[in-house]
Amino acid sequence: MQLAKLLWSSVGKKLLTGVTGLGLSGFVAAHLAGNLLLLTDNPDPFNEYAHFLHTVGHGKVLYLMELGLIAFFLTHIVTGVSIALNKLRSRPISYQKEGNAGGNSQKTLSSLSMAFTGLLLLVFVVLHVKHFKYGPGMEDGYQTVLHGETVRDLYKFVVEEFGKLHMVALYTITMLMLGLHLRHGFWSAFQSLGIRFPKFEIAIHQAGLLFSLLMSFGFIAVPLIVFAKSLK
Repeated sequence: MQLAKLLWSSVGKKLLTGVTGLGLSGFVAAHLAGNLLLLTDNPDPFNEYAHFLHTVGHGKVLYLMELGLIAFFLTHIVTGVSIALNKLRSRPISYQKEGNAGGNSQKTLSSLSMAFTGLLLLVFVVLHVKHFKYGPGMEDGYQTVLHGETVRDLYKFVVEEFGKLHMVALYTITMLMLGLHLRHGFWSAFQSLGIRFPKFEIAIHQAGLLFSLLMSFGFIAVPLIVFAKSLK
């Protein structure tokens, strides 16, 4: 009970938001690294990567990773929304005014849209996993042979999907929202963890901008390149 009370305190919620935010940022970076394998003309590297994730530890490791990801997502959303609501309650309407607050609290499109982009990304992740993980499998003709073993040809399915203009458009829009979310979320995670050394603030802001751009345009580049190849 004491631990739960501590974690749900103002400081505890900020720590949880910061830790889960950085954890999810790490997941995003790792996922992009795997997706970049789609840019090779040889499907084996991506299929080996996908097959490894689905079979390591007899598949149990992937389920544990997915449960952990869900826990991080839900914790991040619940604590983030709670902190935002507390800020609204503690700010009398008569003292509210439009415009930027200045300094690190400066309002931007990224900071003002955090709730919207966060919920959009949650919906996207659920649909994304449903579409690709539980989509057509070996029984539907998506199979290949790796080291003498017949496995699911996920590369073929993903490439086919990214050959559709509407899929590329939806994916691109969502990844732009990801970049917008990361732009504010990256540096605010450090702020939530109490890492606010003045001499590092500019560097953290710049790192957040760079990270958000790399992740957003990195994810966008994959379907665009695959789509361009499909037109040849």
